[in-house]
Amino acid sequence: MLSPVTPELVASLRGRLPADVFRTSEPRYFEEPRGRWTGEAGLVLAPTTTDQVATILAACHEAHVGVVPYAGGTGLVGGQIAPMGGGAVLLSVERMTRIRAVHADENVLIAEAGVILADIQTTAEAAGRLFPLSLASEGSARIGGNLATNAGGTAVLRYGNMRDLCLGLEAVLPDGQVWHGLSRLRKDNTGYDLRGLLVGSEGTLGVITAASLKLYPRPAATGTALFVVPDPAAALRLLTLARDRFGEAVSTFELISGQGLRFLAEKLPDIRQPFATPPDWSVLVEVGLARGLDPAGALEDLFAEALEAGLTEDGLIAQNRAQADDFWAVREQIPEANRRIGSVSSHDISVPLSAIPDFIAEASIAVARIGDFRINCFGHVGDGNLHFNIFPAPGRSRADHENQRPVIKAAIHDLVHAFEGSVSAEHGIGRLKVADLARYGDPVKRAAMRAIKDALDPHGIMNPGAVLTD
Repeated sequence: MLSPVTPELVASLRGRLPADVFRTSEPRYFEEPRGRWTGEAGLVLAPTTTDQVATILAACHEAHVGVVPYAGGTGLVGGQIAPMGGGAVLLSVERMTRIRAVHADENVLIAEAGVILADIQTTAEAAGRLFPLSLASEGSARIGGNLATNAGGTAVLRYGNMRDLCLGLEAVLPDGQVWHGLSRLRKDNTGYDLRGLLVGSEGTLGVITAASLKLYPRPAATGTALFVVPDPAAALRLLTLARDRFGEAVSTFELISGQGLRFLAEKLPDIRQPFATPPDWSVLVEVGLARGLDPAGALEDLFAEALEAGLTEDGLIAQNRAQADDFWAVREQIPEANRRIGSVSSHDISVPLSAIPDFIAEASIAVARIGDFRINCFGHVGDGNLHFNIFPAPGRSRADHENQRPVIKAAIHDLVHAFEGSVSAEHGIGRLKVADLARYGDPVKRAAMRAIKDALDPHGIMNPGAVLTD
């Protein structure tokens, strides 16, 4: 049983921490981007050092007080929201913003948990390197949150997700012990992989304070194209064709639906649309090639082969960086247009690649059985991750369908499970999907997760209510 924040705990922490660590309870700490979760905390703390984090966790461990780690606040499953009741400490890493080292020859960057993702990208670029994680929220998301949620994004196809981009961690465990694991090694078989365990644990096993991140050589030449495809099945065949031609040089393969483009035209009319009439389906393709190769020419050859095979009907190949940025603006602003429309139910799911066309068809039928809705299906189809989001018909709002939201969610997630997929491809479990993990997760895996949680956090102070049921 957890205890609330007491005056005695506050007094004890004030005696051991600088005054500027104590923050006011600003609304931004208790709201999430979709507006579905709100919370409150008994105390908000923003440490600047790992030792300060250790002091906080040791005190909360002793007092049996819950701790909710907070990074950029951009999570979409409520994992960063302190539960209502005000009994927990919200621990923000936003002031831990040092980039401790850049080892360009080793392709390694060491950053603290509060560094904004875009700043890591910029620092890598200044060193002639690439940090490939790319998200719509990269201007405000912080790397500690990216690590805690095992963030994905648009470049997973080539570079992997956050766990793949991390070599080592520094982290504070629930009792205040500091794990000094900032390894720069690619090979280290000395026991259990604590790095892999903490990445994706969503703050339930400790607080990540710094990380050794993988950098990559920057592609000498990058090519970007938008291809119109007749259907998702053709998109998958085009992906196979592209990978046969370019191998691992295909860094992005994003599926875009016509509904997403129509939402953009409705809510963000200043975004330049690539096609006069939005096609039902299109894909954004990006390749990064070595020095001396012509990516635009290579994409033209791909288009010609795809056209002959009936896999594309039209296409645009960026002739310069500005055109490529215009293509990317379309893809990156789709979530914002979605937010302005207001989804009835959003689903971050993955299924095996070959099952994508059948899943989209069957899920669309399942939604139509429930009612009159618009579907915006888009996402990282190259790695099997779709955002299958349901919206009200024109003239209606999501509030009109609030009672149908659980029915829609259950129908989609049941179908995902039937297709041997995942109901959380990249956003995590947080608080939103705790019941889904209990319903669809393998019971042996859940039992192992509970055993790990109980061993590392016997008082259950870390992010209570997230991932696993209390």
